[in-house]
Amino acid sequence: MRSPSKRILILSSSTGGGHQSAAMALQESFTRLSPGQVLVNIAQVLEEANFITHRFADLYNYLLRYHQHYMRYYYGAIERLRPYESHFLFQLCLKYGVQLVEKITPTELVSVHPMTQHFFVYLLKKLRLIDKVPIITVVTDPCAGFWKGWACPEVSQYFVASDDAKAQLIAYGIEDSRIAVSGMPVHSKFKPLNSVDEKQALKAMLGLDTERFTVLVNAGWIGGGNVPDLYETLLRKPLDNIQLVFLAGQNENLYQYAKKLSVNTSVPIKVLGFSNNVEQWMNASDVMVSKLGGLTTFEALSCQLPILGDCLTPPMPQEAGTAKFIQSSGAGTLITDPQQILQALDTLIHSPGHYQEMKAATIKANCSGAADKIASEILKYPV
Repeated sequence: MRSPSKRILILSSSTGGGHQSAAMALQESFTRLSPGQVLVNIAQVLEEANFITHRFADLYNYLLRYHQHYMRYYYGAIERLRPYESHFLFQLCLKYGVQLVEKITPTELVSVHPMTQHFFVYLLKKLRLIDKVPIITVVTDPCAGFWKGWACPEVSQYFVASDDAKAQLIAYGIEDSRIAVSGMPVHSKFKPLNSVDEKQALKAMLGLDTERFTVLVNAGWIGGGNVPDLYETLLRKPLDNIQLVFLAGQNENLYQYAKKLSVNTSVPIKVLGFSNNVEQWMNASDVMVSKLGGLTTFEALSCQLPILGDCLTPPMPQEAGTAKFIQSSGAGTLITDPQQILQALDTLIHSPGHYQEMKAATIKANCSGAADKIASEILKYPV
């Protein structure tokens, strides 16, 4: 059997769920667009490279889950210290990098995380492969204000979600000619249903009431932040004719807590942990309550699902642009006070015209097909 002509190594990390979602979206696009001709591997670089880099990832996820209001300090510390440019860390991670590249022998490296490409540039130079193996970066923060770590002069090609993001990279010193505006790399499974009948059938299949307004309360991959507070608010003052789906993500304690709260309420609730078919729950819902992570936001928009964005604490710097985008596009409402969510939902339920306007705005804002577009361009690179 003929071996694949392309071997693509995607550099990622599970700091939040967005980077891994982007990696999996690109992996699916690569293999579907070029069946049998490409082998794709995803490396969790921060977790695998070294004890110190693993601790950086753990701290990020701990703050995201339990102390979201401290994330701005983490962001500020990373921007000041720039560990992604540290030659001390490079040396600690060198053995890992050499073994990974020798094992995969990649024809291309694709970074979906801002803390990876500087190290792999250093590594390829050490291995004298810098002119043979291109590094391509897919920026998974959709708007300006993102980490300076995304900017690396030796990256061959950048793909960004918006003109705003492109302008930010240019301001960080990246040449215009190396930046393509492609949209967010959303997995192809995130797409809208074709009819109301399909939505009703999906609701019934998932065990939901087909007549109730369905609110997807999404605590994200890590399961935490401010979203549980909004969930509690919805249960303290339940609205008529709604039902909730609560996604607790990778947080067993939150899952158990949400289950406990769901017992003594008149609101029908389904409490789930991590879900591999979140696109079904999005398509079965009428609105999503969520932190405005880049991938989660655009996955919802690709399903034409309006968003009530968690802004109880100021968004992380790299997500502030997404919040402004959601507000200005009309595809969602920013929630800055727990009680505001009740008013926002009441308006959506009892003002069908307003809801349809938000729904229409999601159509203009979605990024369906971006992962395929990015993958097809990368597949054109000569072997």
